[in-house]
Amino acid sequence: MLTINVYVHVKAEYVDAFREATIENVRHSREEPGIASFYLLQQEDDPTRFLLVEVYRTPEDPARHKETPHYQKWAEAVASMMAEPRAKGKYISVYPTFEE
Repeated sequence: MLTINVYVHVKAEYVDAFREATIENVRHSREEPGIASFYLLQQEDDPTRFLLVEVYRTPEDPARHKETPHYQKWAEAVASMMAEPRAKGKYISVYPTFEE
């Protein structure tokens, strides 16, 4: 399993539009066979900051996800909404391993 955390800072005037576009992307993403889990979180004390938690079954699945029409539609729709470039961190599961 590979988890990618994507940190997003959205311009204040786009918070609602970003949420709407991202919820649609998450709904479709959760249907992909290579995705074990996918969440959208919003920071409680700063509503312009979001976290996407994406859990993939294999290291190849993130690239497959980026080829989907729903991801490409989302990426294009939200590009101008960002207050700064997205940041991400990749994590591997230590425990549980999910193979157990």
